[in-house]
Amino acid sequence: MGFSTKYFYILVLGLVLASCSTDDNAAKDEQKPTIDINYDEGFPQACSQLVRGETYSFKAMVSDNAELASYSLDIHHNFDHHTHDDQDGECSLDPKKTATNPWIFIENYSIEDGLTTYELSISLTIPNDIDTGDYHCSFSVIDKTGWQSRTSVDIKIIE
Repeated sequence: MGFSTKYFYILVLGLVLASCSTDDNAAKDEQKPTIDINYDEGFPQACSQLVRGETYSFKAMVSDNAELASYSLDIHHNFDHHTHDDQDGECSLDPKKTATNPWIFIENYSIEDGLTTYELSISLTIPNDIDTGDYHCSFSVIDKTGWQSRTSVDIKIIE
């Protein structure tokens, strides 16, 4: 390889490396959003009993260091006594049973752009014709960069 060819390749390599620089001022979001139901208006609290046919406002406070994007509410039966790793509180459970007509509610919602705190508020009427017993209520929140957090509580649906 000639003297000028070697310098040409060194120059090209230097240009390639210089073009791969990063913006040191750009902050990376490395924090998950948070969910809090343990405040005066938060609902349901662990071990809450909800009556079929009644309407409830499911509420939680969510926040993020940068920007929130969306949230979801998931209510499903716990007749088999399964647990979630993010579950809050321990409640007494009814004996295990087979579901006949369980309530399954899963819905996703968007959060308006630019918010770092938001109170989730979802009004739901407990259907009259569902199985009573043990259920899980799970909230999850996602921030703009994709970080997700969730929390679950045991609830009981009664007559």
